[in-house]
Amino acid sequence: MGDLNRMTIAEARDALRRGEVSAVELTEACLAAIEAAGALNAVVHGTPELALEQARAADARLRAGGAPDMCGIPLGIKDLFCTRGVPSQAASFILNGFRPEYESTVTSRLFEAGAVMLGKLNMDEFAMGSSNETSTYGSAVNPWRRVDDETPLTPGGSSGGSAAAVAADLCLAATGTDTGGSIRQPAAFSGIVGLKPTYGRCSRWGIIAFASSLDQAGPMTKSVRDAAIMLAAMAGHDPKDSTSADIPVPDFEAALNGDIRGRKIGIPREYRMEGMPAEIESLWAEGRRMLRDAGAEVVDISLPHTKYALPAYYVIAPAEASSNLARYDGVRYGHRAKLGAGDGITEMYEKTRAEGFGDEVQRRVMIGTYVLSAGFYDAYYNRARKVRTLIAKDFEDAFAQGVEAILTPTTPSAAFGLGEMADADPVRMYLNDVFTVTVNLAGLPAVSVPAGLDSQGLPLGLQLIGRPWEEGALLNAAHVIETAAGFASRPSRWW
Repeated sequence: MGDLNRMTIAEARDALRRGEVSAVELTEACLAAIEAAGALNAVVHGTPELALEQARAADARLRAGGAPDMCGIPLGIKDLFCTRGVPSQAASFILNGFRPEYESTVTSRLFEAGAVMLGKLNMDEFAMGSSNETSTYGSAVNPWRRVDDETPLTPGGSSGGSAAAVAADLCLAATGTDTGGSIRQPAAFSGIVGLKPTYGRCSRWGIIAFASSLDQAGPMTKSVRDAAIMLAAMAGHDPKDSTSADIPVPDFEAALNGDIRGRKIGIPREYRMEGMPAEIESLWAEGRRMLRDAGAEVVDISLPHTKYALPAYYVIAPAEASSNLARYDGVRYGHRAKLGAGDGITEMYEKTRAEGFGDEVQRRVMIGTYVLSAGFYDAYYNRARKVRTLIAKDFEDAFAQGVEAILTPTTPSAAFGLGEMADADPVRMYLNDVFTVTVNLAGLPAVSVPAGLDSQGLPLGLQLIGRPWEEGALLNAAHVIETAAGFASRPSRWW
């Protein structure tokens, strides 16, 4: 079998069980693809020896029978996940040389299920960014290119390395994290599926924190079915994480029956924003048509506080980040600045953090410290928390009216060129999250599905937002769109 690295998880699972391919062969194919794709800068810490060791163990388990679905599946792991003995830097210089002595719960579960780790993947520093340009490793590059244009494009962020690796078939799937759209936006930019589960569905233990009340791990895959398979292996209650929900993990794949007849799908009028590109509006209309054709009832709904979501998010997230990142001071691990004569502990903190954190992280830490300060706490942070409650209530009201999922665009544009926003007002970059941040503020599940190409040949995604804890129904609706759209385009190999 050729092009083993191009297989989906479902295809590889079935082939492994039939004995048509081995986990070692799958892993070797992916490692060869990684070796040839250095121009994408997607894999930043390769683990080929560990991968082959895990693949051999997976093959033995498969021969014994009864292996889990993820057994033998080669994955990429976002650098935000702590992996025992492997560099885990969150793409930040301040964690240079950090090799954890422990394993995140999500990666532990994947490895217990027999998955294979090919390496750690690029990302925005501490997950703060929408273009993977804030990474200490340098930018990851989208494998897609515009028609007749060699400009390197962003794969999105912060999970840009994960998106690029999956889209370029360097791995069969990858882990991502989503704080305000960091799984769904890069998935849309790179033509893959990205699922942000309900807050608390996957443990956050061992994932380097950005904003603790918003962060959630999820799968980035080549198909909706793959997302269902991988989520089942990642999810579950974890007593080490106080925000982890103690609820059963259903069979998400079994929910993919393609039947959404009579289901009510909401279209939020507030997402019809002024200046929305015609191609995004057209894709959204096509998504509505696909759902109607499948028998769903498509209805207009109102989410009236949507316009306040972005400013509320960019108060709450930096506030939590400033608190979480206070621990990086050069005392116990990671980078420590060289001190001059007479320098004390205060100078060590200041110099280490100035050298270790990039511009975007410093910007958000300063914003967060400001909004949490005594004179501004009520004016900014407390007000943003109240807005967050109203946004969550908007979704609750929509679901109370019988709406089972909400359809929106994933992003306001296709992938843009690396460096195109470098000198712009940072708010322009933040606007990439305009359709996604409400989901994190409300703690809901959402998925981005590739549904078409723009006039320049770049992928565009549609987003479905679901009820809390109902990822199965959400994925089933996404499966309907995936089937109807028939998105089969792949990036032309230039790297």
